[in-house]
Amino acid sequence: MLLAEVDRLSASLGVPGAHGNSCETAGYFNSVYIRPMWKTFESGIAESKNSEDIVKAFPFRTPRSFLNLTIDAFFSNAPQPVFPPDLDVARAKSIAEGCHNHLQKIFKELEDVRPFELLRTSRDRSNYLLTQEARIIALTSTYAAIKHREILDLGFKYDNVVMEEAAQITEIESFIPLTLQKGVEGDNPLQRIVLIGDHYQNPPVIQNAALKQMEQSLFTRLVRLGVPAVQLDAQGRARASIADLYRWRYKALHDLPLVSELDVYLTANAGFRYPFQFINVEDFAGQGETQPNPHFVQNLGEAEYAVAIYQYMRLLGYPAEKISIMTTYAGQRALIRDVLDERCTNHPLFGPPATVTTVDKYQGDQNDCMSFWWGVANLDIILSLVRSKNIGYLRDIRRWVVALSRARLGLYVVGRRNLFESCAEIEQTWKKLIANGDQLELVPGETWPATRKVSSKFSNADDKVEEDVGEVMAIEGVEHIGKHVFAMIQKALE
Repeated sequence: MLLAEVDRLSASLGVPGAHGNSCETAGYFNSVYIRPMWKTFESGIAESKNSEDIVKAFPFRTPRSFLNLTIDAFFSNAPQPVFPPDLDVARAKSIAEGCHNHLQKIFKELEDVRPFELLRTSRDRSNYLLTQEARIIALTSTYAAIKHREILDLGFKYDNVVMEEAAQITEIESFIPLTLQKGVEGDNPLQRIVLIGDHYQNPPVIQNAALKQMEQSLFTRLVRLGVPAVQLDAQGRARASIADLYRWRYKALHDLPLVSELDVYLTANAGFRYPFQFINVEDFAGQGETQPNPHFVQNLGEAEYAVAIYQYMRLLGYPAEKISIMTTYAGQRALIRDVLDERCTNHPLFGPPATVTTVDKYQGDQNDCMSFWWGVANLDIILSLVRSKNIGYLRDIRRWVVALSRARLGLYVVGRRNLFESCAEIEQTWKKLIANGDQLELVPGETWPATRKVSSKFSNADDKVEEDVGEVMAIEGVEHIGKHVFAMIQKALE
């Protein structure tokens, strides 16, 4: 489009040639014709005291319109005449200068994109943008390490670094993005480093047991050393009752006003008595956890229970995109996907949920309702082959904080009660999580969205609401919820 404007300008001046053929020819046209023409014009009107003389001398017209003082060929598409009548000298000069600036802006933009005519490959173009044009660059610390030498050789310059999820980056990884440019006379041009993260959530993942001592992040080290830090002290993500599960881990964490004002937080979850609940799941078909492959722990009973909760919610009208299923182990994630593929993915009543993922993968995200199956997957997948007798890495309260803080409106955890109630590390969270009993309690007859207000003990709203749920159905196990959901499916199909 800009090159077409150059062609139109050359035609209006009666200058033959393919001046708009490329950015290079356009630049040549500007330096050979336009700039000298403008200098001649400026010299000619320097002493002029008559605005009509300025208009006559204005160079950007075709020879045929030379005697017509009210029409300019190149600027004839302007919404109004370029030089209106009754101009004074200063105004005429100002208009002429504005027209010249407009032309030079066209040539400047063409000069800026000229490298793309010379750089034939996408790689060369991206490198040019990186080093010459980009104001903000986004990349991972892993990519920075892989491309470190290449970026350094490009002469990339920057003065600010912002690291997101800095508490999940090892100290070594934190230093790599700081060294992507060469110093100037021995000085590093870097002026500011901003670390954003939460050291109360997942630490860096170290797979090698011999290097486990490197788990601490630079973010955590600086906090422990007392370096001044700003800690967010308000949350607006979750219901107050769900936030209470992890509130104790944060200093003075309170709720934003919207948590006690918006209807979405004050309305109960359709079909559920409580907004959050721990659900005890015993062995299913005589089995708890299984390990079909080394380090690939699964629990069919909890997978079936989690999918049944998802089906129940979909039958009540919950949108699939508002439901996520999360687990603490990759083996269980694979199993739940298999169960979903068999029961839900291609079924007209269900479809797949928003996501099926692990706790470590889901940090930094959220959803309205979460179903967690921690199952005998909780029975230690990392260190022991007898995983039903110890908790393993789930003793780390930071993983609990991540898991419990993903939900906004509903949190339904399935697991083995007698395993976790003896874990001292999670005692404060456990007391709140188990407060509503260990059997899932449903409210038949409701559909999404519910009209029932959530009880005051699950809300920090000023208006006190007594619990009035009417009939309640307590689910006694995997078989019970399976039969209940099957009956609802049959009714829906009828």
